[in-house]
Amino acid sequence: MVGSRRAGQWWVRVAVAAALLLLPGAAPASAQAGPIIERAAEGLRQSPVYVDPAAASALSDQDAERIAEQLRSADAGPVYIAVLPAEAVDEAGGDPDQVLLLLGESVGRAGTYAVVVGNQLRAGTTEAGTPFATGAVPAAATDAASEASGEGTAAVLDAFVGRLASAAAADAGGEAPATGGGFSLLLPLLLLGGGGLVLVRRQRRRRNEAEQLAEVHEVAQEDATSLANDLYDLDAALTMPHANPDARSDHAQGLASYQRASGLLERAKRPSDLAAVTEALEEGRFALACAQARLAGQPLPERRPPCFFDPAHGPSVRDVEWTPAAGAPRSVPACQADAVRVERGEEPLARQVTVGGRSRPYWDTPAYYGPWAGGWYGGFGGGTFFNGMLIGTMLGGGWGGGWGYGGGDYGGSDSGGGDFGGSDFGGGDFGGGGDFGGGDF
Repeated sequence: MVGSRRAGQWWVRVAVAAALLLLPGAAPASAQAGPIIERAAEGLRQSPVYVDPAAASALSDQDAERIAEQLRSADAGPVYIAVLPAEAVDEAGGDPDQVLLLLGESVGRAGTYAVVVGNQLRAGTTEAGTPFATGAVPAAATDAASEASGEGTAAVLDAFVGRLASAAAADAGGEAPATGGGFSLLLPLLLLGGGGLVLVRRQRRRRNEAEQLAEVHEVAQEDATSLANDLYDLDAALTMPHANPDARSDHAQGLASYQRASGLLERAKRPSDLAAVTEALEEGRFALACAQARLAGQPLPERRPPCFFDPAHGPSVRDVEWTPAAGAPRSVPACQADAVRVERGEEPLARQVTVGGRSRPYWDTPAYYGPWAGGWYGGFGGGTFFNGMLIGTMLGGGWGGGWGYGGGDYGGSDSGGGDFGGSDFGGGDFGGGGDFGGGDF
């Protein structure tokens, strides 16, 4: 059977959805995620709000769905919220800040993270200025915890999400709606004008996002079709009487991953949704590689990241030293064929995409390709998460700033730009003695 996505987890030495441990400022997490945090990470890959069964009394299913819907309409980028029992702190050495770090590291995606653990809220973001100004997310969490103190988890998260929406609107150039009495005639007119400006900018952003989604959606569809064709090519061999039954199981798992990716692709509404698509496709590619190995009587592939040069090549077999154009040599994971090409001094078969009518390697793409590309590597986090680098800072190409991950920090010290550096977390104690108003857990 195909091993777990995290079985034999390989520490990626090029920052592909995980930080390069050797880079300055990158520091490994002090603990490994335990089962509570791992379950939460798995849940957040499926939905923006996860409630641990042991914390069900803190947030009802209806409230969780309502908050998830608020997040989807908040124009705040990817936001992940987990409600966990107090025992989650024990998995993080007694530090709620570390719960947040481990959760983000385990999910393996850029965005804004918030965790309610016990009666405490912690929040931060992997990104600086996209869509939030530096410090906005921690401030939103701190204010929400203070504002709704003693009112329960739902009230705190409502306040937090509302402040995120306001911060995102303000950072986009508008102002959050004002409240209060005693309005003069002029103030409503000003609010109307400001609201119109925000509306125009929001419509423009959504139009741009739709155009970007259409472009990257086509690339992701090519990936899905390629996997489907490769799975189909094995059908004849699998029907032979002597075919390895485990190969059939691998094939079925690959087909299930393809179907999941296709469903996610069909429902994608923005480029950020494509991270889950390529994450499923990567799992399908690994299952396919396992089936092919069994049918050929060869050893199963190691659970490594996909080939850097083209993730659709399947799992890498080893690292090779490669020098990008106008860059310095660095070690990257490669499939067997590309490893041989690079070692011979030849060009690898890089995945090409068309941007602006011109074909270019997939790593030389605009920011909105980030989730699509990052999803291929989302399950291979090492001791640090993202660290604001990905491949772009390594290659000196479009990904360094274009992907919007620059400046964020999931490491152990403040890197001077992101909200997730060291102790720069927002939140606080809002329940008092662990009482959320709906029962202790």
